[in-house]
Amino acid sequence: MPASMKHTVIAMALSLVSIIAVSPTLAGDPFVSLKMSRLPAGSMAAPFDLATLDGKVVKSSELAGKVVLVNFWATWCGPCKEEMPSLARLQQQLDLKDFVMLTVTTDLQRQGIAHFLSQLGVSLPVLFDEDQEVSRSFMVRGLPTTIVIARDGALVGRAVGPRAWDSPEAIAVMRHVMESGK
Repeated sequence: MPASMKHTVIAMALSLVSIIAVSPTLAGDPFVSLKMSRLPAGSMAAPFDLATLDGKVVKSSELAGKVVLVNFWATWCGPCKEEMPSLARLQQQLDLKDFVMLTVTTDLQRQGIAHFLSQLGVSLPVLFDEDQEVSRSFMVRGLPTTIVIARDGALVGRAVGPRAWDSPEAIAVMRHVMESGK
């Protein structure tokens, strides 16, 4: 066998060994199975105060001690509409003393949003980011974008694009964060 072919075979074998060695670690990470990006340790959620659909104000400081899922969306976003029912089902499956679901929109038409949610048959808390300050602080570039925040305010995960939030993988991510804090 020529030397160059031996080097190729050795390189392929080493690549295979490294994949096998890493796979068990990745397989045990619920974020990987949901195709969520983990965020760097020490990244903290910026504080915010946003008005809800019914005019109340939600302050991030009041959410301390709970795992928070923040979903950025818009009524004109087809994939957002697609995942809304699964977000509502996820909210129903988790203990609200430990978990908070927030949806954030930059849409300004409150009646249109209420109609949108009614047509979908979902009831989710909607916060208005009218000046897009919160969207910028969470570096939202595409919709839907979903951020998971640990009990201590640390940003732990990000998903861009729709997910089946009521899937076993999504529930595993949320339970993992509730139990481990990361």
